[in-house]
Amino acid sequence: MVDVASLAEHPGAYWKKFIVCSEDLDGFNHVNNAVYLKWLDATVWEHTKAVGLSDVVCMEMGRGMAAVRHEIDYLASAQLGDEIVVFNWVAVNDGRLRATRLFQMARIGDRKTILRAKTDYISTNLTTGRPTRMPDIFKTAYAVTRPM
Repeated sequence: MVDVASLAEHPGAYWKKFIVCSEDLDGFNHVNNAVYLKWLDATVWEHTKAVGLSDVVCMEMGRGMAAVRHEIDYLASAQLGDEIVVFNWVAVNDGRLRATRLFQMARIGDRKTILRAKTDYISTNLTTGRPTRMPDIFKTAYAVTRPM
């Protein structure tokens, strides 16, 4: 059995596991690129909940972090039945408006990193959709764990 955390490029990164199913595949029988993005997003939502910022809490505050840019490097493919782990960590938080998460996706079976990504976020007023100064809890909950 593989120690999943040992695959992470950043010790202490938050992670979530996925198993490739037939619905994840495209016409070439490997995971479709949109599915990888879905997995990144699912990992972020789970991490956000783990730091105490569930969607309910954010809606009550009227504040959230909205993705404004994704950069994804696809390094290898995942196939049906592969176990995949997505790691993410906060690399930038300016304490005002912007934060950045970095991602590493690895195939557990051969311990190979198959994707690296970066997503930039803006603190957003959930009522107006406009950028707004982040609340203090975002500064601590989304603390930088490994700078870029």
